[in-house]
Amino acid sequence: MPRNRAFSEPEHSAEYSADYSVSLPSDPEHGVGRTHEVTVRSSGSCLCLPRFMRLTFAPESLENLYQTYFRRQRHETLLVLVVFAALFDCYVIIMCTVMYTPDKLPPTLAASVGLALQILLFVLCKYELLPDRVTRKFMPYILWILIVAQIFCFLGLSFARFHEASDTVGWQAFFVFSFFITLPLRLTPIVLISAISCGIHTLVLGVTIAQQQQDSINGRDLLWQILSNVSIYLCTICVGIMSYYMADRKHRKAFLEARQSLEVKLNLEEQSQQQEGLMLSILPKHVADEMLKDMKKDPSQKEMQQFNTMYMYRHENVSILFADIVGFTQLSSSCSAQELVKLLNELFARFDKLAQRYHQLRIKILGDCYYCICGLPDYREDHAVCSILMGLAMVEAISYVREKTKTDVDMRVGVHSGTVLGGVLGQKRWQYDVWSTDVTVANKMEAGGIPGRVHISQSTMDCLKGEFEVEPGDGGSRCEYLKEKGIVTYLVIVPKQPLKNGINGVKLSVSSSHGNSPQLINTKECNGSINTTCTTPDEAEDLDTRVVNPSFPNPRRRLRLRDLAERVVDASQNEQELNKLLNEALLERETVQALKGKSTYRLTMRFIDPEMETRYSVEKEKQSGAAFSCSCVVLFFTALVEIFIDPRLLANYVTFVVGEVLLLILTLCSLAAIFPRVFPKKLVAFSTWIDRTRWARNTWAMSAIFILTMADIVDMLSCQQNYPAANVTALELPVGTCVENPKYYSYIAVLALIATIMLVQVSHMVKLTLMLTITGAVGVVNIYAWRHIFDKYDEQRFREKTWAFQEGLCWLVILQNSWFSGLNSASLGRSPLVPSKYSMTVMVFIMMLSFYYFSRHVEKLARTLFLWKIDVHDQKERVYEMRRWNEALVANMLPEHVARHFLGSKKRDEELYSQSYDEIGVMFASLPNFADFYTEESINNGGIECLRFLNEIISDFDALLDEPQFRCITKIKTIGSTYMAASGVTPDVNTNGYNNAVKEDLSDKERWQHLADLADFSLAMKETLMNINYQSFNNFMLRIGMNKGGVLAGVIGARKPHYDIWGNTVNVASRMESTGVMGNIQVVEETQLVLKEYGFRFVRRGPIYVKGKGELLTYFMKGRDKQGSFVNGSSVTLPHQVVDSS
Repeated sequence: MPRNRAFSEPEHSAEYSADYSVSLPSDPEHGVGRTHEVTVRSSGSCLCLPRFMRLTFAPESLENLYQTYFRRQRHETLLVLVVFAALFDCYVIIMCTVMYTPDKLPPTLAASVGLALQILLFVLCKYELLPDRVTRKFMPYILWILIVAQIFCFLGLSFARFHEASDTVGWQAFFVFSFFITLPLRLTPIVLISAISCGIHTLVLGVTIAQQQQDSINGRDLLWQILSNVSIYLCTICVGIMSYYMADRKHRKAFLEARQSLEVKLNLEEQSQQQEGLMLSILPKHVADEMLKDMKKDPSQKEMQQFNTMYMYRHENVSILFADIVGFTQLSSSCSAQELVKLLNELFARFDKLAQRYHQLRIKILGDCYYCICGLPDYREDHAVCSILMGLAMVEAISYVREKTKTDVDMRVGVHSGTVLGGVLGQKRWQYDVWSTDVTVANKMEAGGIPGRVHISQSTMDCLKGEFEVEPGDGGSRCEYLKEKGIVTYLVIVPKQPLKNGINGVKLSVSSSHGNSPQLINTKECNGSINTTCTTPDEAEDLDTRVVNPSFPNPRRRLRLRDLAERVVDASQNEQELNKLLNEALLERETVQALKGKSTYRLTMRFIDPEMETRYSVEKEKQSGAAFSCSCVVLFFTALVEIFIDPRLLANYVTFVVGEVLLLILTLCSLAAIFPRVFPKKLVAFSTWIDRTRWARNTWAMSAIFILTMADIVDMLSCQQNYPAANVTALELPVGTCVENPKYYSYIAVLALIATIMLVQVSHMVKLTLMLTITGAVGVVNIYAWRHIFDKYDEQRFREKTWAFQEGLCWLVILQNSWFSGLNSASLGRSPLVPSKYSMTVMVFIMMLSFYYFSRHVEKLARTLFLWKIDVHDQKERVYEMRRWNEALVANMLPEHVARHFLGSKKRDEELYSQSYDEIGVMFASLPNFADFYTEESINNGGIECLRFLNEIISDFDALLDEPQFRCITKIKTIGSTYMAASGVTPDVNTNGYNNAVKEDLSDKERWQHLADLADFSLAMKETLMNINYQSFNNFMLRIGMNKGGVLAGVIGARKPHYDIWGNTVNVASRMESTGVMGNIQVVEETQLVLKEYGFRFVRRGPIYVKGKGELLTYFMKGRDKQGSFVNGSSVTLPHQVVDSS
């Protein structure tokens, strides 16, 4: 079903805007609810970032809330860092135990203690055993100090007496990058602790080497090595900052989506509550729920129905109350129509409050008549008592009005108990009503009552069980119907003491009106704004008894949108409250999402639902270009490190230039989809295709990593080719060459691993494949191609420090000889450490495992964010869908412009809704012989089948309103079997006002075109009923009355809005119907003169007596001689029209 235009609200995209500013209007069309501006300023405390990368939310409270959210999100990544540190301890323990000697005990113990501490920290953080303040503020720094201490323990205890500038540089770089991707801190502290760690590490290594090699130190080579270390550190810091920025941006986008989703849901929920409250004020909940259920049915199911849907239910043992204002004519003649509506609005609003207090269901308001039922839809044993209390309270309320307005008004109340058929008829302008013989009796009980008294029947008396004192009512003497049916009646004696329910507790404030009119009831609210629902303290509980529609989606058990909407009333002035609600929403979705682990496969982490996996695979990621730019940065620093190691190696420059060009091409192709205005359209289309095609995206990522890996491998093999003498024959490695510092190429492989995990929109399995490729390639080169280079490096490093073997360690000699088989047997050096070719390979392998573990965590987070996004979208769709159904129901109960008034902005500073019209057409059409057709025999299912037939008739009448030429006609209501409609009461779509606002610019024929359409509608109704009679073998006839003139349209009843029209025009139209003749359309002379100009044919009936108006000259409208000249130029021939062929 298309959304009703009157209430439509565009769905706001949660996409992170390019200018980092997101506006969150609640209802741009009507200005409803709250509006919050969220700006992401390009400035902040992260001075280490370029200006365009400094993202900070404004206001500051929102930024603080985001930082709390960000730290929570990184709580699990802190555990990842603990795992990294534990793997490093395992690496140290393995390296020390494989070639164990007594002096390996200190590093082994240090690593074992570190491993135990890491396990303890993991348990404490995983199960949140520490106070939140400690975990949030101190744990990151404690972990940083512990990792730095472990690195220095490994450096000092394992490499004692023979340090090199390249020792533990790889691990230092690994942990520096890990700080950026795991620590729950702002960027500035992470940059500071990383710089401090690298600075101390470089300083300690430089000072230590200078002290140990005082005599043989080569200052130039040491400087180049330190510069290489600095380059590696700078690379990890730069890539780390980019990774932090990318993660921060992604989390800010998710945070904004969550905030915007909360805003939209709150506003939609608030509006839906308005719609729901309006709907449930007009229809009982069980009827509204059934309508919503049917509206959601598939159209094919509806087509299979033989009859139109009718919502009718039988209710037994209920009490029906009718109340009429006596002296209303005198009151209405002493005040203007506007004041009269205001008076009715306040009085009936008070009655609605009394109805809620005494468990009544208000059925309808017919002019000055108010009727309600107790015991519907839920049975109440005390239904008769409640109805009597309601009647007495109404008499008390009207007496207060009589006293203050100085007019002779009173209430005549009649109550009868029995059975009713309750529901709605027709397909448009639904209003709940009741039908049955008992309803007719209750109506006659009111007509035969006495002003100021409650008139009850014998059946009601039987249900009271002596609760009230009564006296004979003698209703038959005042009402012929009661006399004919032999109904015994009683009058309730008002108790001398106020009842415990407090019928006297409701007071009406009054204020004087202008002129000589009587004083009207005040409509001032307690706070001074105009509102008819002002409550006193003793009535406050009434407001808490609103019915909740179970059909409305309740997405979460802990955080209910309804509760949020009630708590956020003043959120537009209280940003802190909204942030608190947002924090609760974020906490709840994190908690709920933790329960959804079964939605993915454990190993591959792919969604079990193939459709969900496809949606995830085509999800667009705007950070792919930044990820490829990291590869360019890594290759640049790789070349810089190799130049510092061996500036004479030509292959370094070739691989750098070729690799950078290729990587730049890949990067530009990725950036084209992000900045489509900068790049050619074909390139943008190609880039978009790559982003949305999984295999192409994976191929693109693998190409980038392949370029980095090949650059490193080619450089290593070129180094071996350039210095072939270093393989076997040379006793000394060439100074200042790549073969003198082979470890750095393994560190370059670590940088390639870092570039791999920076890739976005690439699954962890693809990353694992790439990292295995890097690790395997480097391992093969280290162990086989470079084995002589690493062996000579170890021999030269440890030559000056001989190692004395004890007799009990003979196995160590064998092991050493097997690993150093390529060395000269005359060599005296024996290494106390695992050979570098193995230790470097194991180091890269351990880091690969660590990064793979992190990749799984990143993909889990990415899929979780995707599920959140889908969940947010689905929630909004459910809310929108329910809102559309509610809109459709509301639009079917109130005219569109009236519903917009109540569902739009809260007009607390305006008076009740009313609108004057000067030129309106009014029509009443009744089925007088339906009363003879209606029976409550069992063959008719207690009268339901008779009402089903009436429903078919009214539904066919409603279907006529869908015709384009009848668009200006509004159905007002149905009263039993009477159909009421009006023309010209809809707003002019071309102006901000109403039709009468531009009537001076129209000709007489254009001004009254809507009246001609109403006359056509009346004739079409007769034709429709003829067809129904022909198909059903019945003989129903319409009796129609029409009139034109001015009316006052408005809504009365504060809690249960009831749209109606009042005025002399309506009264005369009603009399034209009641005094008419079946099968005819009766109009007064003024209406006949207007319609005659449109070609309608009339027969003069003559003067007839009309109550309150005297004798009026009337005419019967018989048909139309020719087509009407419609204002819009359209022309439709109806069955009753005779086309003039001349």
